Amino acid sequence: MAEKIELLIIDPQVDFCDPDKGTLYVQGAKEDMDRLTAMINRMGRRISQIHVTLDCHHKIDVAHPAMWRDGSNNRPAPFTIISSQDIRDGKWVPIYAPYRKKFIHYAESLEASGRYPLCIWPPHCLIGTEGNNILPVLHQALSNWIDIRRRNINFVSKGSNIFTEHYSAVKAEVPDPKDPTTQIDSRPGGLIKTLMQSDIIAIAGEAGSHCLANTVRDIADGFGDDSYIKKLVLIKDATSPVTGFENLQDEFITEMAARGMQVSNTSDFLHHFSTVDNDLDSPQTQKA
Repeated sequence: MAEKIELLIIDPQVDFCDPDKGTLYVQGAKEDMDRLTAMINRMGRRISQIHVTLDCHHKIDVAHPAMWRDGSNNRPAPFTIISSQDIRDGKWVPIYAPYRKKFIHYAESLEASGRYPLCIWPPHCLIGTEGNNILPVLHQALSNWIDIRRRNINFVSKGSNIFTEHYSAVKAEVPDPKDPTTQIDSRPGGLIKTLMQSDIIAIAGEAGSHCLANTVRDIADGFGDDSYIKKLVLIKDATSPVTGFENLQDEFITEMAARGMQVSNTSDFLHHFSTVDNDLDSPQTQKA
């Protein structure tokens, strides 16, 4: 029986991947997506299922400038770090006063986790904007794959809760107890359980320092058994770090390789598979 190969693509969106239009362009992402597109076109029907995560934000969001003001009513510049002490001291205050206590607790929770502080990002992947769309060259390859495999892409949306950053596709940085979409996705038909049924899970997308890194970490933890981690294959030449955070991608790769994740590239990944030696499965649609 042929191996069940699934592809997980993290946030391949215009705002991350288009050097001219992207509001939070990840250096190298356009080339990453070109290589990934070629790999998908080459493998064709050998890919059993494709999962695509999409960053989907509101303009007023805990990690966007529109949420915050200083004492002179100025918004924070992109990449400003806001600490819990900054909020206590009134250096930065939310535009809605009742959020102050909530955001102090939020910033404290981020600091305690040790993953990331509260970082203000350029507004990106805003719902309804061009920046939220998949990069066109990759979108065409995905459309072609749908026609070949006769099944839909499994799209996974994240980031629309304005009270928490949602780098990982399966869990927010600080889960909101009132919002199940921010909590670990352990449903029987959810992403983690679905991936556990695969033989090989290729992973690509943006950025290797943030959303991709933490999606992989949380999926690996969600497996509950490290023997599944060996199924994960990072496609290294199809992901790049946010500029200035290169060390975080390096640390992620070192950490997960030690846990069993494999590393490959687009040209070598399953290069012996052709696009004509596997029968089509019956049509099916997966619900995100």
